[in-house]
Amino acid sequence: MHYSFSSRDYVILALSYVFLGISAFHGRAADVLPLIGAVPAWVFLLAGVLLNLWCIPLPGIHPRISGRAAQQALPAPRAAAPDAAVQERVAAEAEPVPVPPPSVPRAEEKLGRGLAKTHKGFIDRIAAVFRRSAKLDASILAELEETLVGTDIGVRTAYALFEAVQGKMQSLEGPDAAMEAIRQEVESILAARENPLLIPEGVKPFVIMVTGVNGSGKTTTIAKMAYRFKNEGKSVLIASGDTFRAAAIEQLEHWAVKVGADFVKAQQGADPSSVAFDGLQAALARGHDVLIIDTAGRLHTKENLMEELKKTKRVLSKKLEGAPHEILLVLDATIGQNAIEQTRQFNSAIGVTGIAMTKLDGSSKGGVIVGIANEFDIPIRFVGIGEDMDDLQPFDAKRFVEALFLDND
Repeated sequence: MHYSFSSRDYVILALSYVFLGISAFHGRAADVLPLIGAVPAWVFLLAGVLLNLWCIPLPGIHPRISGRAAQQALPAPRAAAPDAAVQERVAAEAEPVPVPPPSVPRAEEKLGRGLAKTHKGFIDRIAAVFRRSAKLDASILAELEETLVGTDIGVRTAYALFEAVQGKMQSLEGPDAAMEAIRQEVESILAARENPLLIPEGVKPFVIMVTGVNGSGKTTTIAKMAYRFKNEGKSVLIASGDTFRAAAIEQLEHWAVKVGADFVKAQQGADPSSVAFDGLQAALARGHDVLIIDTAGRLHTKENLMEELKKTKRVLSKKLEGAPHEILLVLDATIGQNAIEQTRQFNSAIGVTGIAMTKLDGSSKGGVIVGIANEFDIPIRFVGIGEDMDDLQPFDAKRFVEALFLDND
């Protein structure tokens, strides 16, 4: 390390070594200079040490600044003070620019995206018929009939839409007017089934029995309903009545914990109706607002399994008058017209009071909801358009039709 020495320091350093040398060779030095012999050797030693220490940096006693540090310690030249205008500009540039949070899609936007595939598989096919000709003649009507029957809305509903256009042929001025006639008929059919699931005052717990075939989305629909009710300030209990399917209990319990709902379960293979009974008893004892009961996914063609649903319904009604207050059938939009037959069988067996149509975002066959609404006097409670918790939306016919006919390309 380099230190800064003055010329005086170098003289003192040299003199310290002279004194140290005299102390080491005191006898010989006395022979040369007799005056040295009159002074004890230790005096020269002490003087040499003290002078040497003068030149050595000792922190806290005799600090010396290194050459580099001395340069760094020099005061920096004072910059001229900027004027007020420059200071304001610099301050403005230094202020952080606020970054807007990412926009959250509105419910209408999410619905439009969720129905994009159904639009292509249903509405676009109908519109393509009218785009082939500017005139509405017999050939266009015949092609329209064939196209409607080929969609997933079912034959009965296909002819209902066809007759709506055929009956107005004389007054329709072109393809756009024909599409508008179909739109109005679809909205009329769906509006008749718009009836949101509301929990009436004085009913506690409100018991919802959820049913449907395996893979229809029952478990996630239950979780999303519980999430919605929790956000409305209601306490929710979920009972796992699907005791047949492996891991069904654990899967539902995971969702219950995630949404903050209470949970009642039994061992795999237990009697489903007893689980429903225990769930209702727990909901009454704990004062829950809503009880959602899962049931085993089953094929609608299995009579013995359908009988199990009837038994569960009877057990609930005996424990609490009016229960279950809602029998919700969960339907998978990806199965198309098969959903119509499922609705028929479940409704015949246990009297379905509401429908939740799921997986509309992943299917081009979502037009089946129009067929179900036309053939069955059952309210459509929810539509599922994605995997997020808020992607289970209450059914609104007007918004649904607007999104269905919206061209998302």
